[in-house]
Formats: sequence, C-alpha cells, structure tokens
Amino acid sequence: MAFPEDVLTEDEHVVLHLHPHWKAVVRPVLVLVLAVAAVVAAWILLPDGGASTIALYVVAGLALLLVLWFGLWPFLVWRSTHYLFTNERVLLQQGVLSRDRRDIPLTRINDHAMSQRFVERLVGCGTLTIESAGERGQSMLTDVPGVDRVQTKLYELVEAHHDRHSLGDGEMREILADMREGKPLRDPTP
Repeated sequence: MAFPEDVLTEDEHVVLHLHPHWKAVVRPVLVLVLAVAAVVAAWILLPDGGASTIALYVVAGLALLLVLWFGLWPFLVWRSTHYLFTNERVLLQQGVLSRDRRDIPLTRINDHAMSQRFVERLVGCGTLTIESAGERGQSMLTDVPGVDRVQTKLYELVEAHHDRHSLGDGEMREILADMREGKPLRDPTP
C-alpha cells in the first residue's frame, strides 16, 4: 500500500512521507495475542470429546473474527493512511476499500498548530492541525510521529515555497521603473 508516485507533478518531490504513529497498531497486536492465547487455552483446557471439539471450533471461529475485525482491519487502515509533504503541497490520503485524498497547496496554508497529550509526548506523536483557505478549512492529522519536527518542516516548506513564488524588493522596483517608462512588462522569473 505504498503511495503512488504518479500523483506528483513533474517538478514536485516528496519531502516527508508518514503513516500514523505505531501506537495505532498496539491494539491490533494485543487482539492477535489474546485471540491466540484463548485458542491455545481452549485447546489445552477442554477435554477430548465431541462437545469439546465443537467448543474449540467455536472459540477458534470467534478468535478469527475478532482478529479480522479488531486486528487486521485497524492495521490495514493504519497502513493505508498517508501523510505526504512535498515541495508544493500536503497530501492526505486514507481508505482501504474506498479512498479519500485531500490536497492542500502550500500557498493556501494560513496556519498550522500541533498538540500533544501527555502520553503522546511520551511516545513521540501528536496532532497536527493545518488551517487552509477554502471551503474545508481545517485538516487534522492525528497520531503524527515526531509532530514537532513535522510542524517545523511544514513551516520551512511554506516559507520556501513563498520565497520561490514571490518577487523580491529589487525585482519589484525594476517592474515599477519599467512601468513608469512605458516599457512592456516582462516575466521577472528567470
């Protein structure tokens, strides 16, 4: 479930590609361990016989359902959730059977903030909130690993993108001087 590189533009490159923090898969692993323990316990503790064999199959079937529902599915959701930061935009993609993707161009990012609860600080993750211009407003990225470093990198990306796509003071003076002299406007980018 790797992120498809074909969604990137020609000049775009990936700066950060993250999945939610590994703490999201702790519960699925615990469910798997407990389900295996229940089946082994039933196999050892149930006496041999017809009814015991049926009970063992029932325990094994329930354990399999629990592992699929509370173990495999959350793992697939974790694995198919992508937080992608490029030099042009932030892409948020999630979905196992269906897929939702949101692109936030760096030019539209107005504000970004991070928050960490005590336990999140201990394990090194948190929530990154990106506020952008447009209908949808805020996007919350939960369980972002190294959220403090990610927020700093996002700030650097936004500033670098702004610097690349804006005119400096000298360039603006040249354009204004050309306009006063009646010269045609030229493209200031090299």
